[in-house]
Amino acid sequence: MNPGFSILALIVLMGAVGAMTLRNLVHCALSLAVTFAGLAGLYLALGAEFVGLAQVLVYIGAVAILIVFAILLTRPLDTAQARPFSATWVAGLAVALIVFGVLSMAIHRSGVGADRVALSGGVTVREIGDLLMTWYVVPLEVVGLLLTVALIGAVIIALREEAPRAEDAAGDGPGKGIGKEKEPGHREP
Repeated sequence: MNPGFSILALIVLMGAVGAMTLRNLVHCALSLAVTFAGLAGLYLALGAEFVGLAQVLVYIGAVAILIVFAILLTRPLDTAQARPFSATWVAGLAVALIVFGVLSMAIHRSGVGADRVALSGGVTVREIGDLLMTWYVVPLEVVGLLLTVALIGAVIIALREEAPRAEDAAGDGPGKGIGKEKEPGHREP
């Protein structure tokens, strides 16, 4: 086995396990970004340059960053956690093993092997770009619009949560002092 492939596979597996078991959402999102980067490296090692670079641009450059920003904009202020790992990691591992088994069985039963796949060497990056900008321009724009709406939604949700005001912390309670008119001649210090 190629040592480069082994290193990239180890990076992908460690990132996936980190995304599944870590308790802090920011750490999970960053582990997911590491997994995406390892997959991009695997695609590049296999000679699929377009898919590898698309993985970097779309998944690392857009999706992972969007996930990190959404988490940072919408998470609660107190993030004190007792344990760094989730208590449900065993259930996550069981689900991952079941999905791996089902996919492995489906691939094995399909009869698709490396020697049976006919590679068409005529597709270039330019042809894929031409198809994206002609036939698939509407789905491409819809995905861009969907990501933009998701980011705007995260910002709106984050703006609804207000930080506690100083007078609330002083014990006046929420809403105290709002709408009260100041005495004539009173100035703010």
